[in-house]
Amino acid sequence: MKPSTTGFELFIARRYLRAKRKQAVISIITVISVLGVAAGVMALVIALAINNGFRNMLQGSLLGAYAHVNVMEKEPGPGIEDWPATIAKLRKLPHVVAASPALYGQVYLIGASPDGAVLKGIQTEAEVKTSDMLRNLKAGSLENLKTTGGLPGIILGAKLAQTLGTTMNGVIKVICPDREITPFGPRSEVYRFRVVGLFESGFYEIDSAWAFTSLGSAQTILSVGDVVNSIELKLDDIYRAPEVARLADQAVGPRLAAQTWMEQNKHILSALNMEKAVTWVTIGLIVLVAALNILITLVMMVMEKYRDIAILVSMGAQAAQIRRVFQFQGVLIGAVGTALGLAAGHTLSFLADKYRWIRLDEEVYQLSYVPFDPRWVDSIWIAALAILISFVATLYPARAASRIAPAEALRYE
Repeated sequence: MKPSTTGFELFIARRYLRAKRKQAVISIITVISVLGVAAGVMALVIALAINNGFRNMLQGSLLGAYAHVNVMEKEPGPGIEDWPATIAKLRKLPHVVAASPALYGQVYLIGASPDGAVLKGIQTEAEVKTSDMLRNLKAGSLENLKTTGGLPGIILGAKLAQTLGTTMNGVIKVICPDREITPFGPRSEVYRFRVVGLFESGFYEIDSAWAFTSLGSAQTILSVGDVVNSIELKLDDIYRAPEVARLADQAVGPRLAAQTWMEQNKHILSALNMEKAVTWVTIGLIVLVAALNILITLVMMVMEKYRDIAILVSMGAQAAQIRRVFQFQGVLIGAVGTALGLAAGHTLSFLADKYRWIRLDEEVYQLSYVPFDPRWVDSIWIAALAILISFVATLYPARAASRIAPAEALRYE
């Protein structure tokens, strides 16, 4: 079996890259090629880290507030009256680990300042099994939703409490704008609640507009009987939601419908997917520009090493070996640039996330800073793509070098 000559070809390739040039421009272009690959890889790592960071933070915040699957009325109606029996059916479905009733309604809160809010009536024991948002309150306790000091309890988002100008143990007024209409106009009854807790989900839209109270208190405020308008399911695998939703539709009958967390937040998730695709295309162009630099570098190197190549061929080097010499040069340039880019991209992403370098306006972006979450799985694909593009850029100059005729090249030497 013929021994491998890869070591010889790699040795020549490395010598050519390190050797002093008669034409300094080739060395400069080589450095630019390495930096170009590094810049493209670094930019792609950082861009995907931002995309992953936004996705993880938004998904975590949304799943902390919204159920994996929601069962609701198809058309607005009196509510789900037989909700205990319906919950019993849904708990038997595959992948369902918890189910809880909820009653949502729009209310008007009055503290030092007034503001509108989404009121959610819950059963505390069931709610903590389906939602993570109220497990670790910023202040107060979930148990205090029961009557406290003669007043029912309410838990507010931290931003909402700030807007209302109230604090822990403060008393606020709650008005439902959709109460009974009388000949003298809508009859709005005022209810007094004590603030027994503050939560912070990290999602501005929720922290500034949501409030929680007991299911019974919510039914009283909204002037309904023993009904709910949502049954929320928690699953052991969030990506099984479409499958569970189909089974839930069959179990609950024609008046109710199941909706997954993906459907509820499809606009946000679609925007993130589109952003990721655009990122790959736009940042990938930087790597392509770097590949063109590699192509130029190798073409100029073939021209400079014309005589050396002829001598190697005359000494017995095969065309395939000459071709591999220049292919190795391009791959080495790509590998060094990729390594530098990965190191720089991951370092900058780590520091930017830890120290929250890029701040955001919460009211506009829902988040207070730009999160970074670099993943090694993405880095493997990025590295493979960069090195592949670098290799493709070597094909033409390597082929041209392998076709040099030694007799023609050395005729005038």
